[in-house]
Amino acid sequence: MVWVAGGGLAAVLLGALILIVVILSNGLVVFWPAPIEQVRLDDGTQILGRRINSENSIGRGLQVRFKTANREFDSQRQDFHWVADDKIASTDLPAECVVLERLANGDFYGFVKEIKSPGLDVKQSGDPFHQLQDALRSMDLHKTEELDPLLRRIEGKTDELNAVKLSRLKGEYRQKQLRNSASHDEKAATALEGNIAELKAVAGELQKDSERLVNQRSKVEESLRQNLAIVLDAQGASRSIALMDVIRVYRPNSMNILAKASHYAAKVWELLTTPPREANTEGGVLPAIFGTVALVLLMAVLSFPLGVLAGVYLGEYARDGFLVRLVRIGVNNLAGIPSIVYGIFGVGFFINSLGHAIDEQFYAYRLAEGRVFHGGGVLWAALTLGILTVPVVIVATEEAIRVIPRGVRESSYALGSTKFQTLIRVLLPLASPGIMTGFILAMARAAGEVAPLMLTGVVSTAGTVPLDGRFPYLHLERQFLHLGFQIYTVAFQTPNSEAARPMVYVITLLLVLIVLLLSGMAILLRNRMRKQLQIKTI
Repeated sequence: MVWVAGGGLAAVLLGALILIVVILSNGLVVFWPAPIEQVRLDDGTQILGRRINSENSIGRGLQVRFKTANREFDSQRQDFHWVADDKIASTDLPAECVVLERLANGDFYGFVKEIKSPGLDVKQSGDPFHQLQDALRSMDLHKTEELDPLLRRIEGKTDELNAVKLSRLKGEYRQKQLRNSASHDEKAATALEGNIAELKAVAGELQKDSERLVNQRSKVEESLRQNLAIVLDAQGASRSIALMDVIRVYRPNSMNILAKASHYAAKVWELLTTPPREANTEGGVLPAIFGTVALVLLMAVLSFPLGVLAGVYLGEYARDGFLVRLVRIGVNNLAGIPSIVYGIFGVGFFINSLGHAIDEQFYAYRLAEGRVFHGGGVLWAALTLGILTVPVVIVATEEAIRVIPRGVRESSYALGSTKFQTLIRVLLPLASPGIMTGFILAMARAAGEVAPLMLTGVVSTAGTVPLDGRFPYLHLERQFLHLGFQIYTVAFQTPNSEAARPMVYVITLLLVLIVLLLSGMAILLRNRMRKQLQIKTI
């Protein structure tokens, strides 16, 4: 039995190690600038691409897959192509080959021919690659000085317009109530009508200002789009790419290890601090990181106290009987119910019942424009996850209190303490490490759950996050992004799943790291509580 038990432990550890190795080996290398090969085939065709892998195909021999990028210029709009190994005449690593990372259509592989920058301060002599770098720096400066202020002003006008719109809706709802009331106050109705007319006039002015700013922004963008990079693809065809669409440019075949490390750090920083683009296959995952962490913390605040109180009651106050045994059976069974069932419960109870009641009571004036709480949101998702994980906290709390020796309680009673004082000052401090263990397990499970979130508020794309600078700052009714759901959407819901596969490993690695970070912080807190408890005991 010792060998069987040891073998079982070894199998579990080996499985966990294989999982970590697969995630690390595929996720850590995504942002490393791999070399770009120039492949010449027997028929004279040339390909620029990054070698991905090779496979032996029955009847076709060894096939090599290249990422060729240049999606919009491909007849099938594909980023990857298979090439028969026996048809490859030669390969080369041209130092002048560049990679252009773009806002749309993925990367471009080619050679820089010339730069047309009528609106930028760029030297027109020297290496075209360095001219392109200078042009991109100048373009970033123009965006910062010209476009970004316009975007902020447009956002400000939009916020003002939304606030005026809500005030108008409140006034119109109040006006409707006055018309339907038995005691019609003509003076109040006249004042309200004047206020509504004033709000409509203000909204009209704001709308005109917003349209003027949008037109001004369009003119600036049109002017900046005249700055082009003329590049050559693998076949020597000339292509024009607007500098506004280029994020960065680099030569992977001529980069040293320091330049590659700098590029890798820049890509990691972009991943952590920017929103996604290209159907979540490029860019960063900042909104999803925020949504995941906010959801877990909100779930902990809502469910942890409830689980601890329920466990304390079952362990200390409830008398053993048929009803208590039934409750314990129900709590244990709740931990094994599929998570999608909790999602159905969240839709039926939280969204359709509580959310509908809140909208009817507090947001009736907005029902004509859309729902507020009667729809998916981070609050209902957190409550659903709280119901899902609270049985773990209840069982952990009850067991942590139960294992405390009876002599500890009797010693406290002998010194004159009441039952409540014994619970607060003796039992709960002694049980706190065990309670924290249950909390760690519940938090880790909640961070990885996706099925209930798909029904209660998570989305694949969201324009805003639940936290911003507008009152009340934390908007619990908003939908949110989640790393777990983003893994699903990137892997199965994107048009080009082949190109999205590297991002799947990156997001998976990031989710695992966040779970480990949150769990590690909780474990450190538990160990600190345990150490303090040992010091007090001594």
